[in-house]
Amino acid sequence: MNRRQFIVGSTAAIVALRAGTALAKSKMLAGENTEIALWKGVPPGGGGPTGDEELSAKGALSNITRPSLKVYRPDNPNGQAVLVAAGGGYKRMEMGQEAWPAAEWLKNLGYTAYVLTYRLPDEGWNDGNLVSLQDAQRALRIVRSREKHVSVLGFSAGGHLLGMAAVRSDFQSYPEQDALDRTRAYADRAALIYPVITLEKPYTHTSTHKILVGPHASDAENAQWSVQNFVTPKTPSMFLVQAEDDPISNPQNTLIMAAACEREHVPVDMHRYSSGGHGFGMGKPGTPTVEWPHRYKEWLGSV
Repeated sequence: MNRRQFIVGSTAAIVALRAGTALAKSKMLAGENTEIALWKGVPPGGGGPTGDEELSAKGALSNITRPSLKVYRPDNPNGQAVLVAAGGGYKRMEMGQEAWPAAEWLKNLGYTAYVLTYRLPDEGWNDGNLVSLQDAQRALRIVRSREKHVSVLGFSAGGHLLGMAAVRSDFQSYPEQDALDRTRAYADRAALIYPVITLEKPYTHTSTHKILVGPHASDAENAQWSVQNFVTPKTPSMFLVQAEDDPISNPQNTLIMAAACEREHVPVDMHRYSSGGHGFGMGKPGTPTVEWPHRYKEWLGSV
């Protein structure tokens, strides 16, 4: 099943994906939003999978052949844009559970949301573990060329990805492709929801670690892909969310990131909840995680 078939043909399935607020009607997803290709031709390095993108019944996207941005523009934009990245351990993107509900929620509040479909490192791309970061940096450049105020919102591995993009805006992950790549790829602020932050020991059990550096990575390689190691006084302010019973991303991740921000005097707003597990998207009903979008709304509005 390809992405368009899922969006247009599975209205009931989409609406059934609860995320604190219901998704809008499928005609809004299919008809009112536009898509932007990240690259004019072959992405940096080349390679990659063939065939159509694959989308599960629950909205998990993989077999990415064409990285892109989907734009969710409200009727009355408030002048702020948010780049959104779903998680999935760099093996897939949980669009139906995370990115699409978040984009609709933001759109309803007046924010222009850009949902990132990024390449997955384990799908045969020649640039390997750099490809997702290449796409995130390119996406930031595209969004910044269109919008004045840009923040990022990443879930799980998407939190790791946009966390890396936020703290490493000076890192050149790919050769210049065109004039756009002479501009800076940076975010004004970053919201990371149950993110994978560190790949260093003893936190080496995640799919993010396995895909990006592998089970036999050196300490230096682990450190190179750990977000907290690149926090500086110039790092954008952070909004962090995690459940204390998270079985995937160790709950220490948000504490590690908050400590790095505090050390460098970077403003950080952290919200930790007693239960909710992992992958709760815009909030898991029956758990205190349903509260985090309200805190996020306040944080976004405090510019």
